[in-house]
Amino acid sequence: MKDIQIDQQLNIKTTGRDDSHANNYNYPYEPTDYSVLEQLLKEGYIGKKSKVIDYGCGKGRVSFYLAYETGCKAVGIEYDERLYRKALTNLEHFSKPYNVSLECINAVDYVVPDDADIFYFFNPFSKEILSSVLTRIKESVYSNPRENYLMFYYPSDEYVSLLTTDDAIDFVDEVDCSSLFNKVDSRERILIFQIA
Repeated sequence: MKDIQIDQQLNIKTTGRDDSHANNYNYPYEPTDYSVLEQLLKEGYIGKKSKVIDYGCGKGRVSFYLAYETGCKAVGIEYDERLYRKALTNLEHFSKPYNVSLECINAVDYVVPDDADIFYFFNPFSKEILSSVLTRIKESVYSNPRENYLMFYYPSDEYVSLLTTDDAIDFVDEVDCSSLFNKVDSRERILIFQIA
């Protein structure tokens, strides 16, 4: 119910899972619960000067909410043209459209801006694609050194394994989200890493 209310407040429509174009490499769209995003914002990593890249943005919930709540700039990256069009429709109705931009592009091909400092993932694609995306992020951070955070909500074991065995990536923090839901689930967390 809360998700619908916040969607209405932001004048967007982002609810509902979408498996229609999922495959072995690109996973279904499922929006991050607003309560999880609220919990993340309490940690203070994202502020007005941040530039967030939301990989696999789907209908754009993370980008719109973070931009609305913090005034940050947000870029939603989505490969599925149908979901991208829904995100564009949301952008047309969103109350602060100047803070959000959207790109319909495969994440592997996306060139990371030199001022992007927050990278958000909710299991949008396979470990193989993630590895290539991380290479792109590293290239950007190395060419323009800056504080940066890689945020992984509900991380898969494959993601955790990849991240914790990469010498160029350091673990920073864990945001426990398990208390937000009625079930016990060890994956209900946001793991935060940094390009070293």
